[in-house]
Amino acid sequence: MTAHRVYALVVALQLIPLSSIAPQAAVLELEGSSSFELRTFPNAKTYPSQHRSVFSPSISLEPELIYETDSGNDRFTLIPFARLDAHDDQRSHFDLREANWLHLADSWDLQVGLGKVFWGVTESRHLVDIINQTDAVENTDGEDKLGQPMINYNLLTDWGSFGFFVLPGFRERTFADDDARLRGPRPIQQDDATYDSRSENKHVDVALRWAHSIGDVDIGLSHFHGTSREPRAIASTRSDGVSVFIPHYDQIDQTGIDAQLTKNAWLWKIESIVRSGHGDRFGAAVAGVEYTFYQVYDSASDIGVIAEYQYDGRDPDAPVTISNNDLFFGVRWTANDENDTSALAGTIVDRVTQETAISIEAERRLDDHWKAEIEGRMTENVPTHGSFAGITHDDHLILRLTRFF
Repeated sequence: MTAHRVYALVVALQLIPLSSIAPQAAVLELEGSSSFELRTFPNAKTYPSQHRSVFSPSISLEPELIYETDSGNDRFTLIPFARLDAHDDQRSHFDLREANWLHLADSWDLQVGLGKVFWGVTESRHLVDIINQTDAVENTDGEDKLGQPMINYNLLTDWGSFGFFVLPGFRERTFADDDARLRGPRPIQQDDATYDSRSENKHVDVALRWAHSIGDVDIGLSHFHGTSREPRAIASTRSDGVSVFIPHYDQIDQTGIDAQLTKNAWLWKIESIVRSGHGDRFGAAVAGVEYTFYQVYDSASDIGVIAEYQYDGRDPDAPVTISNNDLFFGVRWTANDENDTSALAGTIVDRVTQETAISIEAERRLDDHWKAEIEGRMTENVPTHGSFAGITHDDHLILRLTRFF
């Protein structure tokens, strides 16, 4: 080879990105967080068997281990979660939030294992979100979920994405211990749960979802067939004479739609479902609007104002809901600063009884590794047989300090 040809080859090689001639190295990442949490209950306990402690501390750990192959087409994720609580034995628990393999292709992907899936657009209630079970001992807002065994195939097309789910195995809802705060009017015998299905918690559920963006509208249609994530509370009496509730999980069919229209500073949102299997077939919906004021008073802060209406037409044979004819009003503040400071305050008011639930949430990143949060849950105007009658003395404040690694 002549000298000028060698020189030309060297120049050409310098113009070729290294990633195109050398395989991408596999990536193994370990990160996650640990938290110290303090729940404070300023009011006296409701039931004699409950702990009298005003302060209830706990610690949690949630590491995330992610391995991605050198091709970038396969990813293995492991996210265990553990909490140790000083006063609630049921809240001291371990769960695999995620433990799955994900394969990515040009127009489809496949996930196998324990995973988490979220559907929905509204703020005050997530009606269509049905894949994962609620981890009710973690928080009363319903945002924390247990990992769900699944085979999830997603097909990406010009007409939207199509998701198909096979859910082999059911996770029972978690509940507060008999002597813990937030337990409700009767202890719940969660270990004695009953089912419609002969397969009990081994029933294989199925679901499908289509999602697409059409102009300014994001829309999703879904259907679920299987074991309800909401249990009915069956009154019973233990051998020691104590009145208890036993969870019962029905077989249901649920068809849902969720949509969001974005117009400048306006967000118009709706979620609606039709469900059968809890007595008579019924419909439910939550719809509302969010308007954001940007750079308030020439600052970097944004303020969003939220209003939503909740309707639920279920009959008394269905699991109890607090959102059958309610209004939600909320305010979201985002500082848009380097510490990601934000806050959200909301109120849900029953239009008939005026029973009210109030929530506040605020967070601020202290530095690259630490974040502080505060949450509050309170009730007002609770009638004797109101939705919150069993926990009306359990107003509480949560202080949380999280370390990321």
